[in-house]
Amino acid sequence: MTPEPLRSPLLPVLHGFFTRLGGVSTGPFAALNCSLSGADRPEAVAENRARTVRSLGLPPGALVGLTQVHGTEVVRVREAWAPGQGPRADGMVTDRAGLALGIVTADCAPVLLADAEAGVVGAVHAGWRGAVAGAIEATIAAMAALGAAPARLAAVVGPCIGQASYEVGSDLRDAVLAADRQRGDGEGARRLGPGRREDRWQFDLSGYCLARLRAAGVGHAAALAADTAADEARFFSHRRRTLGGGGPIGHQISIVALPG
Repeated sequence: MTPEPLRSPLLPVLHGFFTRLGGVSTGPFAALNCSLSGADRPEAVAENRARTVRSLGLPPGALVGLTQVHGTEVVRVREAWAPGQGPRADGMVTDRAGLALGIVTADCAPVLLADAEAGVVGAVHAGWRGAVAGAIEATIAAMAALGAAPARLAAVVGPCIGQASYEVGSDLRDAVLAADRQRGDGEGARRLGPGRREDRWQFDLSGYCLARLRAAGVGHAAALAADTAADEARFFSHRRRTLGGGGPIGHQISIVALPG
């Protein structure tokens, strides 16, 4: 079975927001688990990752990933590295054709960006900590250093936990409001809805990422309407796993590349 990723007409380059469908893993990792750091069979993960890249018309060796740490570090990719050897960072940019930038998620937001005119693409792992700290803005700045212009950028926020599923506590709320005060834009407060319990809120991660993109001057930004926590048939979810009592978990992958 060939994986069928979600795509956006906004991105004029090779890309795909892959679901959990179309792979060879079994059990809790079924089926297209693309995480190298879990307890899935390495040969199954390698085959899954190869399938995603081939579906975009690129060889498996074109795929590069990061050791994602919920921070703001961004790396420029000049050539592919060995699977599992990615640097500790949460953003990647490249102006080299044929390199596939892959972000793995299981509720965090994958953000894919492209300036087709400049020939520059980027990918960001945006959990709430990274998004609040500035991972998206740091990736845009790294793309600009390669010749991209924010006004020309197209950016899409991929499947992530939806606001209805994302109950958060005071730690997240306090961090979001502190960032609001620093930036002076109030965008975080607008993404915090009333919670179902006292001292709880519902956070719109996708909307927050969109707000950060637009505040950074991105000319064309959109989000895919998909809640990873609510859609068990299509997505892995850390929150759903936690509410279910724990256990192994898989991750989906999102990829962007310049053709070549």
